[in-house]
Amino acid sequence: MDHGDTTHGETIVSFYWSILYNHLCATLGRTNALLRPYEPLVLIALTLSGIFSVNLLLALIDRLHSPGNWKILLFRFITALPRMRSIKAQKLREVKKSIFESVHGKHPQLPYRQALPLKSMSADAIKSTARQLSSSSAVDWKSGRMSGTVYPANEELSHLLIQMQELYLWTNPLHTDAFPSVRRMEAEVVRMCLTMFHGDENSCGTMSSGGTESIMLACLAYRNRARKMGIHEPDMVIPESAHTAFDKAGSVMNIRVIRVPLDPVTFKVNLKAFKAAITNRTCMLVASAPQFPHGIIDPILEIAEIGLKRRIPVHVDSCLGGFLLPFMEEAGFPLEEFDFRVPGVTSISCDTHKYGFAAKGTSVIMYRNQDLRSCQFFSCPDWSGGVYASPTFAGSRSGALIAACWSAMLFHGQEGYVNSTRRIVSTARRIADGIRQIRGLKVLGEPMVSVVAFTSEDFDIYQLAHLMSVDADGKPSWGLNVLQFPSAVHLCVTDMHTREGVAEAFLADLEEAARTLLKSPKQSSSGMAAVYGMCQLIPDRSLVASVAASFLDACYATQSPSDETS
Repeated sequence: MDHGDTTHGETIVSFYWSILYNHLCATLGRTNALLRPYEPLVLIALTLSGIFSVNLLLALIDRLHSPGNWKILLFRFITALPRMRSIKAQKLREVKKSIFESVHGKHPQLPYRQALPLKSMSADAIKSTARQLSSSSAVDWKSGRMSGTVYPANEELSHLLIQMQELYLWTNPLHTDAFPSVRRMEAEVVRMCLTMFHGDENSCGTMSSGGTESIMLACLAYRNRARKMGIHEPDMVIPESAHTAFDKAGSVMNIRVIRVPLDPVTFKVNLKAFKAAITNRTCMLVASAPQFPHGIIDPILEIAEIGLKRRIPVHVDSCLGGFLLPFMEEAGFPLEEFDFRVPGVTSISCDTHKYGFAAKGTSVIMYRNQDLRSCQFFSCPDWSGGVYASPTFAGSRSGALIAACWSAMLFHGQEGYVNSTRRIVSTARRIADGIRQIRGLKVLGEPMVSVVAFTSEDFDIYQLAHLMSVDADGKPSWGLNVLQFPSAVHLCVTDMHTREGVAEAFLADLEEAARTLLKSPKQSSSGMAAVYGMCQLIPDRSLVASVAASFLDACYATQSPSDETS
């Protein structure tokens, strides 16, 4: 192109620009003339109102973009009609009554105490009442008929923990000067767990009251870290199967929770969708080892690599498998790396009160370094009561539980945990193989640790859970966990299930229940099985939340079922 062509092109651009400029000036002049009668404050108010209205419209469009939201709006519209509103209210009353009876039917017919006794009760009278109450369990958990719930099966351990809790009954780690031994025990519990998960000398952590608190503390640390980086409305990206404690943390700490769907075959998180869900405000990524619903281990190596590349912390939730996975290789069940050996993993939660066989009420949250842990701490230097600092949400804590946890870990040692892991994992795999042989049942994914989830394409799986919960005489039998999306149930294998004959009895009862339902696959659900089925079909999840709240209300009710429902 020569100089003449360049000059000609510039002339054309200048010509069109002058036309556009004159048009803009004319439009601006007409707009100014149109708005001249209005006060400036009115114009500002109209502008802000317009921006607000557009934002509302865009938010509404965004909410309606999902087909599921259309279903919710349609459901709410239909159930708001007078006739349907009365039907909905009646159904809710029936469901709440069923929930109330399912809770209170498990207790002996003793009147609830509404006030303190006027005089002191004797120790014998208190223990007698307590024994009467303890006899009301719906499931014989001592014989290994509960999914999860009670993990150890060792009388010697039970006696040791009772003695340790008696010795440290009145201790409180908040007062380190008064109870230095408890402080030391807690530090040793954390360090022993860090060693199990291959933490180096920079790794650190704290104890907590349980898995939910450990998870919430990790979320708190990463929320606070994000704030330091100028991110005040962070989000977290987690698998659909991650524990609901992450949702609780999101609600409490104003973190948007982005749940990513699972692969429908493997039940591991969909990595492509996981990557796509990450935003410039993502404060943490989550993987489970294993996840609670189906017992599947997420692709930790890949998720950690994503976190490393994007400079986003990665939390591994091993609350369920924390005292199984570290010992699986030595027990004969090799796994991919899942802990601090993986460069991108920055924190791990691990429950000592599950397969660590400690008394209920202890867990551990671990971090790769102290900078991350410091984001979890709370301190108030200006309080009139003195400078206050606490490592977790709690202030006062039970030193007795810390002492019992420390004792349980020393009691088992490396060898003891390897042996229990071998028993539990081999039993879980034997049960999974047995379920695969039962007509009408299908195991979900490839369970590698202690949880075996299964469903059915031939009958209502919730009705199977109901049949398993009562024996031929109508007496309590097996307590299984029910799942949703998809409908399924699972058995969380504990040391209780490794006792001779328990796994075989479970498979025999399961096969009998499946055979019964195959004869009448359209059999309608009853009891709580019907409630679970109904809840899964309701598109408005706020209504389901209301049903769940009814369960919590029933737990705290101190009236008899007849008084409550009359």
